[in-house]
Amino acid sequence: MERVCLDCGARLLGRSDKKFCSDQCRNNFNNRLNRDQNNYVRNVHAQLRRNRRVLADLYDDGHRRLHRDALIALGYNFTFFTHLVETLEGVRWSYCFEYGFREEGPEYIELHKSDSYLEPASGGEQAEEPEL
Repeated sequence: MERVCLDCGARLLGRSDKKFCSDQCRNNFNNRLNRDQNNYVRNVHAQLRRNRRVLADLYDDGHRRLHRDALIALGYNFTFFTHLVETLEGVRWSYCFEYGFREEGPEYIELHKSDSYLEPASGGEQAEEPEL
């Protein structure tokens, strides 16, 4: 029985368990096999980066409270964020990396920047309210 490369179909010589004729064919085959998963991760990561950039630009420009529509107009997607922090008082902050926001009523957003996520979390304690 003649063995052929799983990617290009070339005849294989050498080891009996060989599946590919070269590293390039092995890479092509595996990239094609994982393309859907990689595209999904790539798209989610792109949206997270976009969301972070929007929050960072607004925060760095001095905006701390703004209308919800301003974020949407800049391409912010409220579905994508990295983590939630709920304070002891029950205030919920949605973060995209170090930039976060909380809703002030149905129309306004308060922005916040935190560096605390860079340090390891201690066992099960609830976060304190972010300092503004």
